[in-house]
Amino acid sequence: MTAHQDDPVGPRKLRAVPDDGYADWEAVYSDNAAWVYRTLFARVGNRADAEDLTAEVFLAALRPLRLTASVGEVRSYLRTTARTVLAAHWRQTLGREITSIDDVEQPPDSEEAISTAPRRVAEVLDNLPDRYRRILELRFLQGDSIKESAAKLGISVANAKVLQHRALRLAAQVNEGGGP
Repeated sequence: MTAHQDDPVGPRKLRAVPDDGYADWEAVYSDNAAWVYRTLFARVGNRADAEDLTAEVFLAALRPLRLTASVGEVRSYLRTTARTVLAAHWRQTLGREITSIDDVEQPPDSEEAISTAPRRVAEVLDNLPDRYRRILELRFLQGDSIKESAAKLGISVANAKVLQHRALRLAAQVNEGGGP
């Protein structure tokens, strides 16, 4: 189905039908590329990597993705694919496993507003003692539960909670320039 130029709804609105899925691959891309890019840019902090990773997400999703899937299913699959692509990127560039990316529903208007975020997170983590850094990575970057984090660290759940609390308090001080 194509739209005429004078159609007030526009071609994008006619292609993506929430319950029926997408009409073609171009519709999948045009409806989702912007939020995938913004989500990735918010995580990597630079245009070149975000563009490359966005392309990787769509290339990886192209074969297994079904056009008959609902818009919500497509977006969920793209979000999962983006998480996998981003994890591979961080593993390759930083040697760290970072697999948790939350949606960016309303990203900042300017790239400058978010471009320093990954650098600041890395700086804060680098200025923390190893056990504090590790609990924060497990809990907030990898998305592990407190129980899973405790098991990976070989400590009790109660100890993990205390460790997390202290790590967050120190991270806030480091972030505000107070140092460890």
